[in-house]
Amino acid sequence: MATGNPVPLSASVMYDNLAMTTATEIHGTCGSRFAAVRDAFAENFAGRGEIGAAVTAVVDGETAVDLWAGHADAARTRPWQRDTIVNVFSTTKGIVTVCAHRLAGQGLLEFDAPVAKYWPEFAQAGKEELPVRYLLSHRAGLPAIREPLAKGSLYRWETMTAALAAQEPWWQPGTTYGYHALTFGWLVGEVIRRIAGKSLGAYFRDEIAGPLALDLHIGLAEEHDARTAEIVQAAAPRPEEVARLAQLMADPRSMALKAIANPPGLFEPGVANTRAWRAAEIPAANGHGNARSLARLYGALARGGELDGVRVLGADTIDRAIVEQSSGPDAVLGQNYRYGLGFMLTLPEHPFGPNPRAFGHTGMGGAIGFADLDAGVGFAYTMNQMGTFSGLEDPRWPPLVEALYAAL
Repeated sequence: MATGNPVPLSASVMYDNLAMTTATEIHGTCGSRFAAVRDAFAENFAGRGEIGAAVTAVVDGETAVDLWAGHADAARTRPWQRDTIVNVFSTTKGIVTVCAHRLAGQGLLEFDAPVAKYWPEFAQAGKEELPVRYLLSHRAGLPAIREPLAKGSLYRWETMTAALAAQEPWWQPGTTYGYHALTFGWLVGEVIRRIAGKSLGAYFRDEIAGPLALDLHIGLAEEHDARTAEIVQAAAPRPEEVARLAQLMADPRSMALKAIANPPGLFEPGVANTRAWRAAEIPAANGHGNARSLARLYGALARGGELDGVRVLGADTIDRAIVEQSSGPDAVLGQNYRYGLGFMLTLPEHPFGPNPRAFGHTGMGGAIGFADLDAGVGFAYTMNQMGTFSGLEDPRWPPLVEALYAAL
């Protein structure tokens, strides 16, 4: 549990319409103990090129920090509001993981059972005995689809799941791991769909988002477009990123390139701001929400799975979810990660705070949500300015986390 007493909202300092020396106004509430978090958040706008963002920290079930600032569009004509939501990219994988563990906790999903037990069509190309746990731990050997897919396949659930059911693994399942950047969502999501009898987005809405009052969506209705922030691409990649992309492009048949470029369309300019992207269920990459809701979800997990009388997961289920399954450089993109059953686990070089039982997921561009069982903390950061770093290396959220823990 966190040291000291958490500051209730009644003791928070209001920052709405408080002009900073940088001319960026910080809005929201922040416990007086956590003023350094507010200062670090302001520095993201003053010195780190942020356009619009939000940060929330839930400590022992109480919201200690809930701030937002900046603009929801590249032209800086729409202020970022309390209810602004944004695409959180791979942070969505953490949401998918919670759904899978909820089914497991209810006895409806067994991680050591073959995927084909729930999804019979998956029993092709040598995958008859491939266990569910390999899907969640990125060990299934299915990060990419070999056969070229037609444009638009990205938005067609049945096209993607049929292609994955037919795909032969790129490596012997279980022998190594590689980041399933896009396929994770369709693989785990289809297992959930087969068990629940409804789409992943609908299952999450009915079972978790609704009861916990979360403004998180996988498959965003058009009615929310007006309050959705515009994703702003990074101005220019770093030289090492250019070199890495050139290496991927050198072999158009490679697993690594197909993992991010088949189906086509993911990297078309502005794709994340289209109605097609927002409406589809692409559970590895296109969840939409805000820091408040992500932190609330992880805040529930940080307290053993329950918040405000709503039980999301059991404590034993969470303990099982964060047992390390994969670590080291992954076989697809070469990034250094640690994974439990779906969740990213904290790394010494890129920690989710100072404690060993911290877990969650980052997203391309800079979003993050995580829980810390030792401190009782749920933390999230969301933004619309895409960074040029991987989620673990992004320079914007670590200072916020450091300031938060210094106040505990």
